Amino acid sequence: MRPQMTAVLAMTADGKIADVRRQPARFGSAADRAHLERQVAYSDAVILGARTLLAHGSAALVHDPALLHMRSERGKSPQTLHIICTRSGEIDRHIDFFHQPVERWLVTSPTGAKPWAVGQEFARIWRDVPWPDLLAEFYALGLRRIGVLGGGSLIAELLAAQVIDDLWLTVCPLIFGGATAPTPVDGVGFFEPITLRLLSYEPWGQEILLHYQVVYGNLD
Repeated sequence: MRPQMTAVLAMTADGKIADVRRQPARFGSAADRAHLERQVAYSDAVILGARTLLAHGSAALVHDPALLHMRSERGKSPQTLHIICTRSGEIDRHIDFFHQPVERWLVTSPTGAKPWAVGQEFARIWRDVPWPDLLAEFYALGLRRIGVLGGGSLIAELLAAQVIDDLWLTVCPLIFGGATAPTPVDGVGFFEPITLRLLSYEPWGQEILLHYQVVYGNLD
């Protein structure tokens, strides 16, 4: 058994998540930010790559009183557990993330774990555990739903492992352009495309929210 894995992403109309300089992209509307907060609040944990964390410097916090009440009613902590993925272990210790009221876990390599092994920044550290085994451990620890917040390399890795179940995608009315600008799914690419089944769509002013089921294999 493993947790339900739900990716929550936003991109420009030309499929970019940042410009060619890879500057932190904060182009979603207030509606998109509220949607992200809801998905974080409904999750037992969120997982994200170190580059995505460093781009923002902050945890994905829940502020809405109704969502905080919902988490309390379900016996959850006010803030969602954050799981950071980085092979190198290179994370700036001075960012706000390490001073915010969230529990933190680390998924890394033996080398990446060394700078964090003696501190208290991360409550748990995993070293080079394959995704199926790692997610089984997460499930055994009580995680039933994990929100995947990026970045592109992590999303690609999880799709290759066939462990992302559904995908929320906000398409924003901007064009960044640039052959090297990052997209929601980076990596080397797939020789066979991964198919999506549209579950719902909702216009939000100039944006549109798409919800897809990820289908591994041929779509019926």
